[in-house]
Amino acid sequence: MALSIWLLQRQWPAMQQAAAGQPPATRSGWALVAFALLLYIIGRSQDILMFEMGSFIVLLAGLMLMIYGGAALKHQWFPFFFMLFMIPLPSFVVDTVTMPMKMAVSYVTEHLLFWAGYPIARTGVVLQIGQYQLMVADACAGLQTLLTLESLGLFYLNVVRHTSAFRNVALAILIVPISFTANVIRVITLTLITYYFGDAAGQGFMHGFAGMVLFISALVLILALDSFLQYIVRRRQSAASEVAP
Repeated sequence: MALSIWLLQRQWPAMQQAAAGQPPATRSGWALVAFALLLYIIGRSQDILMFEMGSFIVLLAGLMLMIYGGAALKHQWFPFFFMLFMIPLPSFVVDTVTMPMKMAVSYVTEHLLFWAGYPIARTGVVLQIGQYQLMVADACAGLQTLLTLESLGLFYLNVVRHTSAFRNVALAILIVPISFTANVIRVITLTLITYYFGDAAGQGFMHGFAGMVLFISALVLILALDSFLQYIVRRRQSAASEVAP
């Protein structure tokens, strides 16, 4: 939410200039406000957190239409889109997606460490290394990490404002395998910490440290990939400029 507010404030002068002389969209604004109130009532009464939280985003969009008009909302579309990452996914979606991701992370971790010569075996999402057993939990599955990294990646793209559509789309899509890779690095780190220093170390401070390793490694991968895409874009532009004359 703080980043969304910052994005709104960052684009506010340009939004006011775009909306200058444009009449407010009163009817559309009231329709969105009424829809937001309906969503809130349903979400609050039926304990549907997705509706309850989403209603505030719809309400803000309706108020912007009523005060500044459609041109302003169109100009501020990304901050409102970015707010959608605050809404928790339904539990059935999380349960459906999480298990395959846990299995994949466990599978890759087992094969990489086995290839490196460690005594490791796997049963489902449970890793056995030496005398220790580790279960890959939902937090290590990657879904929440994927959503977090995707939101931060889109935020990064919006701030740097690359002119190449190929670079923007490619980076947004490739954040998915980056998230998976970062989660594998996290699980491997926790597994090796437990193997060398014991279960107490793996579940203590080092567990939180592994989470820091995850986001640091993901950030490094995103920046490295962005640099590589920049190199490709420059090569394509250079080749096009040579052909043009």
